[in-house]
Amino acid sequence: MTVTPPTVAAEEPRRAYRRFRSIKGRETWAGLGMIAPAGVLLVLFLVIPVILAFALSFTNARLISPNPPRFVGFDNFIRAFTADPVFVQSVGNTAVFALVVVPVQAALGLLLAVLVNRRMRGVTAFRVIFFIPVVTSIVVVSILWKFMYQKDGLINAMFDALTFGAWSNVDWLNDPKTALGAIIVLSIWQAVGFHMIIWLAGLQTIPEELYEAAKMDGASPWRQFTNVTWPGLRPTMVFVLVTITIAALGLFVQVDVMTQGGPVNSTSTIVFHAVRKGYEQQEIGYAAAISLIFFVAVLAIALIQRRLTREKD
Repeated sequence: MTVTPPTVAAEEPRRAYRRFRSIKGRETWAGLGMIAPAGVLLVLFLVIPVILAFALSFTNARLISPNPPRFVGFDNFIRAFTADPVFVQSVGNTAVFALVVVPVQAALGLLLAVLVNRRMRGVTAFRVIFFIPVVTSIVVVSILWKFMYQKDGLINAMFDALTFGAWSNVDWLNDPKTALGAIIVLSIWQAVGFHMIIWLAGLQTIPEELYEAAKMDGASPWRQFTNVTWPGLRPTMVFVLVTITIAALGLFVQVDVMTQGGPVNSTSTIVFHAVRKGYEQQEIGYAAAISLIFFVAVLAIALIQRRLTREKD
């Protein structure tokens, strides 16, 4: 019988532990090497710009100026709410846009998802048709709708035919009463297909057995929707509401392409006003302050939405 010396027996756990540390170390370095490119890009294009924007928001920095930036404290923030009526109007326009777009777009997306979730011939074609505006460039869509909104465009021609000439020649994008509404209609039409797909994915996660049980209990289609479909869509609903809200608050491209904030600033938004101040008027410090206000507002709204829609015990 061979007896292992005590020193050799004590060395075996140590060697196993060193091998384990060596393997873990190689895995750690391999993982760090894989995430390094993405990490560098995030730092360069996200972290550093956010830090610079935060620092610039407390200065009077300008893009082209012989004078160095000077620390002005909270003057930019005070100016935004007290001495800049265009910013206040932009906040109101953005709020109106979000309050209309978020519920309407979410409801229409859910309605379309319910309709295309049926097993019938040609339903795939309808899904593709509804989703085509989403994959089309928003710049191209805005240019096309700008032509449609002209006095002699397709929209007025359609209303002229439907009302027998009683309602036509409306200057949609040059009238302060209709310009923002015209952009709202365009935005809902362009993005509703994306949220239809999200709702559809949520619908297809609900087990079919629940609907069969509801039918056996004599539940009507509306009762099936309220007692089976809607509770099953709660996580999807949270995601849809948050994404629509963030996109609505960040409205910029449609305004930049179609109206340039006019007429009379009736379509100016927070993001558009920040870009105009920063690049057209070269007040980069003030634009950074507006961007910081926008970031805090979006974060607060998203957290409130998440709290109101959270699962309750």
